Amino acid sequence: MAQVGEVIVGLDIGTTKVAAVIGEVTSSGIDVIGVGTSPSEGLRQGVVVNIEATTNSIAAAIQEAEQMAAVDVQSVYVGIAGGHIRGFTSLGQVSMRNREVTEADVARVIEQAKAVNIPLDRQIIHTLPLEYMIDGQGQIRDPIGMSGVRMEVRAHIITAAVTSVQNIVKCCNRSGLDVVEVVLEPVASANSVLHDDERDLGVVLIDMGGGTTDLAIYSEGSNVYTSVIVMGGHRVTQDIAHGLRTSVNESELIKRQHGCALVSLLEQDEIIQVPGVGPRPPREFQRRFLAEIIEPRVEEILELARQELLTSGFMELAASGVVLTGGAAQMEGMTEIAEDIFQLPVRLGSPVYADGNGREIGLSEGGFASVIQDPKFATGVGLVLHGARNEPVEMEFDAGAVRHADPGRSGIGRLFERVRGMF
Repeated sequence: MAQVGEVIVGLDIGTTKVAAVIGEVTSSGIDVIGVGTSPSEGLRQGVVVNIEATTNSIAAAIQEAEQMAAVDVQSVYVGIAGGHIRGFTSLGQVSMRNREVTEADVARVIEQAKAVNIPLDRQIIHTLPLEYMIDGQGQIRDPIGMSGVRMEVRAHIITAAVTSVQNIVKCCNRSGLDVVEVVLEPVASANSVLHDDERDLGVVLIDMGGGTTDLAIYSEGSNVYTSVIVMGGHRVTQDIAHGLRTSVNESELIKRQHGCALVSLLEQDEIIQVPGVGPRPPREFQRRFLAEIIEPRVEEILELARQELLTSGFMELAASGVVLTGGAAQMEGMTEIAEDIFQLPVRLGSPVYADGNGREIGLSEGGFASVIQDPKFATGVGLVLHGARNEPVEMEFDAGAVRHADPGRSGIGRLFERVRGMF
């Protein structure tokens, strides 16, 4: 748990934008004291494809946030997404010798759950406990202080491609920043937009970004499933550019100002002006025509999300419905079309203040909290909250390699590491 006065920085490196959020821990929660954004030039579908361009985008966003907050940023919590993300369930078991469970025992059983064989090109970025079991009694959330002979844990393990993590860390290091922890973006977004009662009852979080659509299912307070669809709002922008025959930058502006994801919501034929490409003169189109371009692509993205959730087998756990967040989710008609596809209640998720419903720490009403009341800042704010609530995991980042404290090495490899540590 972070101390009062500590400054925490969340860095959301997205396909269309880089957002930096600086928060200060106070006695009443987190005060957002600085926000910076810059266009993202070096990513495609959540993966770094241009180191130099990404480094410049990060530096610009951090500089803007530093000037607003009047602080010097040294370290960040950074988000990660992309089609390389994988999740699976693992079991760990330790002997207790009929005594009370301590924090060391919990850490030991989680390490056992992480001791699985994974490919050499992948690393563990999260180990999320789903439930603890003591002597066969399950559904235990906090086992500390309980007595037993054998303790087990069922955990959700999330892995990422080593090269993708390396590239993100390298871009941050070139910008003069140390990476405290790499956090999966839907896990971060859930910190800022989901309420505790939704997590307990069961909810689906859909974070629609520019290059990816991130999925997370929560049930009984735990993250039971995560997935990433390599398609997002930028695909809608490209459709508009081709359909209206204008530039991608103008298409993005048109989408934000006039976009609608459901044609049936438009009652009258509003006329919009579309700039031409190069020296060509601007032209006029009906807004309904724009919606006819947008709706099929949004339907495709949400249908892919629904199929992914049905395949997972966890869809039935989402008793409270669906929460849409992310920059692409702000478009008019998104909640309505999502309700039609998922046949569940849907709401738009924005970073929320601490509301007294059991949150250990949340946004307070001080600072620039009103500025980030926007779904596009859900990941950045969630990274700050993650840093305030959790101790950073033991991850080593260097120029040559990036690895987890236990990336699933063989037993001989772990024994060698242990002996080397003794000397």
